[in-house]
Amino acid sequence: MPKSKRSKVVSLTKVAKKTREHKASLMQEVQENADKWKYCWVFEVGAMRNTHLKTVRQLWKDSARIFFGRCSLMAKGLGTTPEEEQKPGLHKIAKLLHGQVGLLFTDTEPQETTEWFDDFKQPDFARAGNIASRDVVLPDGPVMRVYSDPPEPFPHNEEPQLRKLGLHTSMVKGVPTLAVPHKLCSKGKPLTSEQAQLLKLIGERMVVFRVRLKARWDSNTGDVVEIEGQELTPEENGGADAEEDENMSE
Repeated sequence: MPKSKRSKVVSLTKVAKKTREHKASLMQEVQENADKWKYCWVFEVGAMRNTHLKTVRQLWKDSARIFFGRCSLMAKGLGTTPEEEQKPGLHKIAKLLHGQVGLLFTDTEPQETTEWFDDFKQPDFARAGNIASRDVVLPDGPVMRVYSDPPEPFPHNEEPQLRKLGLHTSMVKGVPTLAVPHKLCSKGKPLTSEQAQLLKLIGERMVVFRVRLKARWDSNTGDVVEIEGQELTPEENGGADAEEDENMSE
């Protein structure tokens, strides 16, 4: 008699820990790339999404190396003091490694690099804890997927879910309908999980994934230039959202 699938035990807590050798290997990779490339950039990520960061990696795979993960490991690889730094000036870059930041090693000239990242923005759906970047009000009448093409009302079988998420809907001719306008979220306030789910259902992309360049190190001179005037907007900041790139580098 075959074994019952119900008796199979699946562990949901077993996670492979990073070994000392793995950490040392990552720091060595940072050092090797510091020796290889002409420029090292510190970048900040707004509204972090691993999917979009992987897109950046893919588009730059032939002309750059990107590290995004444990700031302490990246900083240690570069060297945090003039005595420890891998090359002159890198300890200044190491001091900037805190928060949602990473390293970009490349030979691409600064103007071309900054222009590329200025243009690269990816709208995405907000998550619980993100800060609403604008007011969203659903008008009275049929509840619409406003960003579908063309806009269309929700089907009748999704009405229970809409009510569960906080909408006071009723069925009118088989369509989930609001008798009065509903303020879904308010600008500047954190989103609840219900609000974030509703925004996704109607197709409202509240945040924007963006990579902002913060500073540049030049291997020829050892100089570090901090980039001013590129603060993240509320849509790009994303509030309390955070993801960590498990692979750190690719």
